Parts: sequence; C-alpha cells; structure tokens
Amino acid sequence: MIEAVAQWKAVIVAVWFAAFFALERIAAMATAPGKPSRLVKNGALWLVNTAMWPFLILPLTMFAVEHPLWVRPAWLQGWQALLLDLIILDLWTYWLHRAYHRVPAMWRLHQVHHRDQHLDTTSSVRFHFGEVILSASLRMAPIVILAVPLVTVIIFEMLLLIATIFHHSNVRLPEGVERALSRVVVTPSIHWVHHHAVTADTDSNYAAILSIWDRLFASRSSTRRTKDMKIGVEGVEDKGLLRLIAMPIIGDRQ
Repeated sequence: MIEAVAQWKAVIVAVWFAAFFALERIAAMATAPGKPSRLVKNGALWLVNTAMWPFLILPLTMFAVEHPLWVRPAWLQGWQALLLDLIILDLWTYWLHRAYHRVPAMWRLHQVHHRDQHLDTTSSVRFHFGEVILSASLRMAPIVILAVPLVTVIIFEMLLLIATIFHHSNVRLPEGVERALSRVVVTPSIHWVHHHAVTADTDSNYAAILSIWDRLFASRSSTRRTKDMKIGVEGVEDKGLLRLIAMPIIGDRQ
C-alpha cells in the first residue's frame, strides 16, 4: 500500500512538473530571462536536495511516524482523519513559512529561494538544503503529536509539491479561472506577490495549499500581480550557485 502510494506520488509529481514546464513555454504570463545558467542553478539545488532525501529527509520522517505519542483510536481513521491531518499539516506549513520570514537565522536559509529573480516551475524546487533539513526536522512535531500515518505524510508531500509547482509557475491562466481557484487554493496570482521584490509583499501570502490561512491570519497582501512585477529580494541581486550554498554561513558578502 505505502510503496504504491509513494510510486504514484513520484509519477504524478513528475508528470505535473513536466506539464507546467511545457505550458510556460506556450502560455507564459511574464517573459522569461534568457539565461540558461538560471535553470542550471535551480536544477543543481534540486539535485542536491534529491540526493539528500533518502539519507536525511526520509529517516527523519520515518522516525517521527514510528514514534507517535499515542495510538489513534478506531474512530479516528478513514477519510475524515486523512482530511483533518492534511488540513493541520497545511496549517503547520503556513506558520513554518511565516517563521522563515520572521526569524533571522531561518531567513538566511529561505532567502536562497527568494533570490530567484524570475518565477517558473524550477523555482518550486530551488531551496537550500539546510532549509529542507530544518523543515523536515520541524515537521516531525505535528507527525509525532498527531500520530500521523506514513501514507498521509506521503499524500501531503504530493499535494504540497503539486501546489508549489502550480503557484510558482509562469503560466497565464484565464482571469475567471484563477479568481475562482484563488478562493480555495494558492494560485500564481497570490504567490507571485509573495516573491515581489518589495519587503511588505515578501512578508505576506504565506499559504502553501489552502489560501484561507492568509485571510484568516491577516497576512494577505492587497497587491495585485502584474506582468512586469519585479521578482526577488528588495535591494539585492541573485548569486551564483556556490555563493547561494554558502550564504547562510558567510552572509551576503559582496
């Protein structure tokens, strides 16, 4: 059962990524910068995290799943429990994302993601490996406290990856479709504002899957995405791959 879910997760995410990568070249919202080095840089960061997954991320997740604080009763099973777990994990992800913007040490890791000066599907996998390890470590808390089953964690990871690829994508959606979707899930029109190179907008729109969290906790920006919106971190430029990897340690030295 678990092996099948994990395999389906890999297939679905790969197909989803490929579909949006292709759509960006057919119906782009903003013109992509002609720098292949950017794609290489984002891809390299993704490869590092992928290579690290079976040695660090998976063991952390397995430890949390195998050491719950309690045993779930029979009535807390099935689709209702799955839905509740997914909502709580998404809420946890929202607050964790806010922490990455508010805690200086965490921001030094997370800004590697925000330094990207264009958004597309590759931005969704551009993260410093330190952030990936820290996020996996902190996610152990709700898994242990709620006794979340492994299959639920896998399903949540799949939904989170699908959502992240979608709302980072440089795809031009029909306005009515995006407006309708944004009432329920995070869309590019919402998340691109989070990557706007204006600090007030960067520190807003933290939701990952469900868009309700920003409305509920008053962190939704009123800024509307525009085609020429400047992406990145206000007042700074992107760095090369090695500088990005070293940035959390050496800081933003010129």
